[in-house]
Amino acid sequence: MTDLIESPFGYSDGDVDTNRSDAVTLNELADQRYSRRTLLRGSSAIVAATMGGSLLAACDSNDSFRADVPPTVTAGGAVTTSGGRLVTLTGTAYDDKAITAVAWTQTAGPTVTLSNANQDIATFLVPAVAQQTVLTFQFAATDNSGHTSTATTTVTVNPPALGFTAVAKNKLDVVTVPTGYTVSVINRTGDPIAAGVAAYKNDGTDTNFAQRIGDHGDALYWYGLSATGTRDPNSSTRGLLVQNHENINDQYLHVAGATTVNGARPESEAQKEIDCHGVSVTELVEGANRAWTVKQDSTFNRRITPATAMAFNGPAKGSDLLKTAFSPTGVAGRGTINNCANGTTPWGSALTCEENWAGYFRRSGDNANRSAKELTALSRYGVTSSTGSYGWSTVVAADAANTLFRRWDARAGTGAATTDFRNEPNQFGWVVEFDPYSPTSTPRKRTALGRMGHEGCWPGAFVVGKKPAWYMGDDSRREYMYKFVSATAWVAADADATDRLAIGDKYLDSGTLYVAKFNADGSGTWLPLVFGQNGLDGSNAAYPFADQADILVNTRLAADKLGATPMDRPEWTASNPVTGEIYLTLTNNNAAGRPLNGTDAANPRHYNDPKGSTAQFGNPNGHIIRIKEADTEATSFTWDIYAFGAGADLDKTNINLSSLDASNDFSSPDGLVFARATHAGGQVKPMMWLQTDDGAYTDVTNCMMLAAQPGTVGDGGARTITNTGSGGATATQATRIGAAPGANLRRFLVGPIECEITGVDSTPDGRTLFVGIQHPGEGGTPAAPTSHWPDSQAGGAVAATIRPRSAVVVITKNDGGVVGL
Repeated sequence: MTDLIESPFGYSDGDVDTNRSDAVTLNELADQRYSRRTLLRGSSAIVAATMGGSLLAACDSNDSFRADVPPTVTAGGAVTTSGGRLVTLTGTAYDDKAITAVAWTQTAGPTVTLSNANQDIATFLVPAVAQQTVLTFQFAATDNSGHTSTATTTVTVNPPALGFTAVAKNKLDVVTVPTGYTVSVINRTGDPIAAGVAAYKNDGTDTNFAQRIGDHGDALYWYGLSATGTRDPNSSTRGLLVQNHENINDQYLHVAGATTVNGARPESEAQKEIDCHGVSVTELVEGANRAWTVKQDSTFNRRITPATAMAFNGPAKGSDLLKTAFSPTGVAGRGTINNCANGTTPWGSALTCEENWAGYFRRSGDNANRSAKELTALSRYGVTSSTGSYGWSTVVAADAANTLFRRWDARAGTGAATTDFRNEPNQFGWVVEFDPYSPTSTPRKRTALGRMGHEGCWPGAFVVGKKPAWYMGDDSRREYMYKFVSATAWVAADADATDRLAIGDKYLDSGTLYVAKFNADGSGTWLPLVFGQNGLDGSNAAYPFADQADILVNTRLAADKLGATPMDRPEWTASNPVTGEIYLTLTNNNAAGRPLNGTDAANPRHYNDPKGSTAQFGNPNGHIIRIKEADTEATSFTWDIYAFGAGADLDKTNINLSSLDASNDFSSPDGLVFARATHAGGQVKPMMWLQTDDGAYTDVTNCMMLAAQPGTVGDGGARTITNTGSGGATATQATRIGAAPGANLRRFLVGPIECEITGVDSTPDGRTLFVGIQHPGEGGTPAAPTSHWPDSQAGGAVAATIRPRSAVVVITKNDGGVVGL
């Protein structure tokens, strides 16, 4: 018992009954217990346990409150995971004194960035490792007496692997993604992208598409912005989304669909349709709770349409073949159209590709005013329509000086080429470079890369001292694969240049264009399309070439002459960021394009995959080929076929050669993009996104997107298959097949009704994925739409008259990890 303190006056009155002990009172004990730091502080369960069981026990002795007793800590159990996933470190600390500080510290393994390192719960994104690697972390707690205790835990990391359960095939009117992911929608057709532009009513009365998101969103790419609004390639929270707008659903753009009056299209309707084509640039910002918004009044926002001023660069600039009434010198142009796939550059510019442009032009009945060469070229490129898509050439403009409609009439008159628009088709079919960070800059058509139905233009590896290359598909049945090799070796400092189009001049205006020839033994050759070589000159009987500009304007004819390998609709190209191997989607072919006796090793299948009662002979499901080169300057390569599209139920011996099952069967591959090398998904064994544009398999499922982790060229072997024709005839064909993808290919997303999945990119950290959903409900009418997406994405009842719109979906993983892993 504590001694009493006597009063100096010899009498203490009530003080005799006062306990002067230093022992903690019941209330003080409760307050002290409640203040201790634990993993779940704030949790009612922890508070109850602390205030209940420990409170009375602490009254039995003062020993637990000795000043020299350090905190007790734990660091949680060991964890095993793989690259790109989010790990949560769970620490606990308790003491009879107040805990004043806690901290997580990494003590071994590849360095990671810890979030909330000074709290009980810390998280980090797991880095990519090539082999199993152990990371060690220490949790430390310090009390108010200055004592510190530590505990250690380990995280065992395996190489990155796909980390989701495959989505089942379906025909729902929503975007379906795996459990654990969230979908939101931005950049819908008609959404305003300039200050003061009204919200889209989606009833056919909207106008001013030069300041709205266009239709048929296609390939897209993210360009990062810093907090101050300058280029930042590593920014994952603010940036510019560049997206192509390939085509239109004209029935939904007008009140009751497109109309014609006395054989002419109304100017207002045609103007709207034209402006819906091209490219959009929009500023996106990530806000609270990872919600993404489009900054409507951003000064970066831009629409590039078929009316936007363009400049021609490269060998064809100023050629007689480019001269028109608008551009009598052949150096200027207007606009870009039918922009499908894309490309990019390390200096931060965007490449957009003009694909099926030929059908927009009216041209017939003028043969007498054309030379034999012109007629050969026009036929080879399909500029043969008697009306032109959407009939824009029939518009009688209110302003007689406005030639934006008349330009679509490519019929030749009796005067010179500069008196009409006979050469206007030659102004399209190019790769266009523009600077997304400079909204007033003039895009440049890079003629050195050739003129064709450009599907995409994807770069290979950039190695200092080596000439960089871009790889391209010409999207039509029996067309070719190309690559352009710059004349200039790569200089790393050019990636940081501020005059981005000037750097484009340096690398994209001079070089060699090649076309691919695939050999039966798994080898291949790049054939140079150079004037004066291999018969590419005036001696060529089928089409006598005048110069290099003639070869580039009429690239298909030059490739024909060299004997390039006709392919089953060559579309998107993509480069594996680790191996450098190039992938090319071959969407499909039919019996007319490649009959039973027309197959070859690189395009080997001919079979029937009936759709209901309708036969589909040929290669209706498509395949993906890949090539391996020594470097971008190589003129030879090896190849095999990564995967064959097919239903899981089809014959695995001759048709379903990749042994696809219900988790990964697909048809008509189109979009193809590898994950960025800036995050775990694009490292070690990079993840590849594969999208479909399907008509053959839509009786079973809507179009889809799959994720894959491919192997390498040569991981399979040779195979001989038996093909079947419509009359029951058979023929054998040898080919080269990659290893069956198995679980390293699985379905990640299924889109809404009648859509195409096209366009995909992520932020540099891989935690946000942008995916294009094109033309949902394309078979419907204004009165009876066949889809109501994206309104249907929210669930619940949607009015039967709601019109569908193309849009971009933003996909995030609920735990904050890399999408797909």
